[in-house]
Amino acid sequence: LISKIWIGFYIPPYLFHYYPPSFLFKKVSKVHRPGNLSSVSEFFLLGISNDPELQPLLFVLFLSMYLVTMLGNLLIILAVASDSHLHTPMYFFLCNLSLADMGFTSTTVSKMIVNIQTHTRVISYAGCLTQMSFFILFGCMDGTLLTVMAYDRFVAICHPLHYPVIMNPRFCCFLVLLSFLVSLLDSQLHNLIVLQVNCFKDVEISNFFCDPSHLFNLACLDIFTNNIVTYFSGAIFGAIPFSAIFFSYYQILSSILRVPSSGGGYKAFSTCGSHLAVVCLFYGTGIGLYLSSAISLSPRNDAMASVMYTVVTPMLNPFIYSLRNRDMKRAMRRFLSQTNLGHPF
Repeated sequence: LISKIWIGFYIPPYLFHYYPPSFLFKKVSKVHRPGNLSSVSEFFLLGISNDPELQPLLFVLFLSMYLVTMLGNLLIILAVASDSHLHTPMYFFLCNLSLADMGFTSTTVSKMIVNIQTHTRVISYAGCLTQMSFFILFGCMDGTLLTVMAYDRFVAICHPLHYPVIMNPRFCCFLVLLSFLVSLLDSQLHNLIVLQVNCFKDVEISNFFCDPSHLFNLACLDIFTNNIVTYFSGAIFGAIPFSAIFFSYYQILSSILRVPSSGGGYKAFSTCGSHLAVVCLFYGTGIGLYLSSAISLSPRNDAMASVMYTVVTPMLNPFIYSLRNRDMKRAMRRFLSQTNLGHPF
């Protein structure tokens, strides 16, 4: 509006002898036309709250949760590596899951902590695409590793005599590599789709990180096309792993019910308790995030649901595996006593 008033009332008449009015109006309309931001160089992350009084509290809260997540997952990796009794396929997959959780949290929370500390909400276009790629990579890797761990429990309970032959070290490394490649394919697929976007409706992302769904909503593309891409990717990289986990536990439950003694069935199912709790937490918060974004119209509610999925879930995973597993607790005590860290506790 200011530019139009300036052009209409404050352009000297003699300028029209050198520059036609159509030229001047064309330049202004190209810059200020909404919905045709073809030269986007940065985005703005709105975050969780704009209240300046809440920023120190949010900084301390998320920094503490980030440190707890990193320390807990790192402690699991070091405890498994230092105890030879835990050099089994289940704990090998658990170490890779901890690495994926550390990367998943570092991709989103670290940027938010820096933004709160520096009082800025700007993220570059390349930085946004990089953050989105790593977010999908580690998030999808969490789902695929949980599927691999479910298959490991299925073989251990349903085919115990063939377990050492099937789950050999080479096959375990292959499963982890396959999980990484599938996750990398998913992240690059989303990255290529965003790179094909030539214009954006807006540059404000109503979240504390570059959420892929928010980027698709900002793109000047057909909504039907965005929904097809989102549902297709979710069906392949989300529904298929969840279906495989459900089938594995269906077979496990059927095998346990055929065990004559109740003690043997309880002992067999107790080895799956930690993994089943993590699966319910991971997919429960993921489904909750999807439903909140589809039903709720408030960006703040969507951001809070993202906190549960990206921050709380990776933080609780080490506690679930360490508190429900005697071998893990024993290995952690031994590791802390060897490093002289267990004495103060």
